[in-house]
Amino acid sequence: MEQVTRVLIVDDDPLVRSGLRMMLSGAEDIEVVAEAADGTEVLPLVEAHRPDLVLMDIRMPRMDGLRATAELRRGPRPPEVLILTTFTTDGYVLEALRAGAAGYVLKHTPPSQIVAAVRNVVAGEPVLSPAAVKQLIGAVTGGEEAAGARPDDRGEAERLLGLLGGREREVALAVALGRTNAEISASLYMSVPTVKAHVSHILTKLDLNNRVQIALAVYRAGLV
Repeated sequence: MEQVTRVLIVDDDPLVRSGLRMMLSGAEDIEVVAEAADGTEVLPLVEAHRPDLVLMDIRMPRMDGLRATAELRRGPRPPEVLILTTFTTDGYVLEALRAGAAGYVLKHTPPSQIVAAVRNVVAGEPVLSPAAVKQLIGAVTGGEEAAGARPDDRGEAERLLGLLGGREREVALAVALGRTNAEISASLYMSVPTVKAHVSHILTKLDLNNRVQIALAVYRAGLV
């Protein structure tokens, strides 16, 4: 049987939640298990329903999606988080990725691409909208402070990557280039399970949440 992805939708607009539920429920391999109107509801609903992915808005009245993502990802065995929002300004992209989100997609994205983004994130592949990529590139090529980055990020990234072994650094670089596990396997002549093991070791060594944060560290260190 096909694996079904369990999704929690978090958005303060009931019409948006309804539209997302209808959209996602049309996919046979996705099930919407719960909805939340605010970040304060996320942790209890995750505990109750154990979703595989949380589809998270940013701006909400009591607790925003960035804080909710950070709190959620600090917990044991957290679900993946895909940010779905109208905002790409004020450093939101970097803040979301630092908080542990595995993807950042805009709400005007076509429905089929949102469904694909859900599937990709659950499969371990990060997803960034073109607008989010543009902001991220700007942040790592000179606009750090304007985009919300810390001035000492490069030195810290270099220190972290120095903790990796040779093959781990090669895998980290490939992850930063956006390559899938299968593509890394082919280019570095190692099995897919070995690639997955290297990625897991990198996350543990660097105390990171996901592949997007590996890519950020590599970019910050100036290796790409």
